[in-house]
Amino acid sequence: MEQQNSPNRLGDRIGKVLIIAYKEPTDLLEKTLREEGLTPEVVRQAENPAMQDFSPSYRCLLNHRSAWERALNESQPTLIVEADFVPVQGLGQLPLSFPGDRTDLGIAWLYTCAPQIYSVSQEGYADGFSTAMVAYIITNHSAEYLIQLVDRITDEIGPKNYSAWDSRIDAFLRQHNFKNYVPFRNYGEHGGRPNPEHRQNQLSSSHRADVLYGKLAFLPMYAAENQEGSLKLRGVRLKARLKGIGRLVTGRYIRLPVLKKSSVPGRLLSFAIRRHLTPRL
Repeated sequence: MEQQNSPNRLGDRIGKVLIIAYKEPTDLLEKTLREEGLTPEVVRQAENPAMQDFSPSYRCLLNHRSAWERALNESQPTLIVEADFVPVQGLGQLPLSFPGDRTDLGIAWLYTCAPQIYSVSQEGYADGFSTAMVAYIITNHSAEYLIQLVDRITDEIGPKNYSAWDSRIDAFLRQHNFKNYVPFRNYGEHGGRPNPEHRQNQLSSSHRADVLYGKLAFLPMYAAENQEGSLKLRGVRLKARLKGIGRLVTGRYIRLPVLKKSSVPGRLLSFAIRRHLTPRL
């Protein structure tokens, strides 16, 4: 069975929906999520003079921590999205990217950056890795451990230094016996501007979804600010699709050692190739 035929609709299995924001407008994103049958709440970081010298990456981490603290009291999984997330149309009708009955769910990314897959279940769910916390699902149990990770990063790196903390989440949760999942296709796009802090630390300044489940609900910020927004969107999306295919053929989406050790290598290859078999940018 392919994952996209799963009866577990995202809109039916999510409890709280949180939008993480600083000064960004969220009205359009809130409206879109409500139209999908979801009820979003905005977690907006307040101005704090004590945080003036903090790294933007650390301030972002603190904003996510605020959302994780709210997730602690939820019996159902919590969907968390950043303010510049642009969902695809029909988000609430899409299938879960993880088995809904799992009690060891750590994180299920709905948007991926530099993804890898480790295994694919018979039902079509991909156990894997991603960075970037643009859109993801956690549980009250995994939220407890993510808050512990914040404390560790604070002790080891400190609030004033840049940290690629999102790249540590997969390994940290797995160390505590959680399972993490990446989607068959992305449930939306990262619509924000390039992050200068990434470039200052020799990382790619922008990241986009390699392949989408459907048409975007509205123009991302990077296209809406351009006079030829639709043309800009097509150009960015084409580049992202080509980059995703490039990661597949160069063995970065499925690492060769992972493929060799797998008992079902054909299933991994099928998942990895089929996700790209769509004409949509």
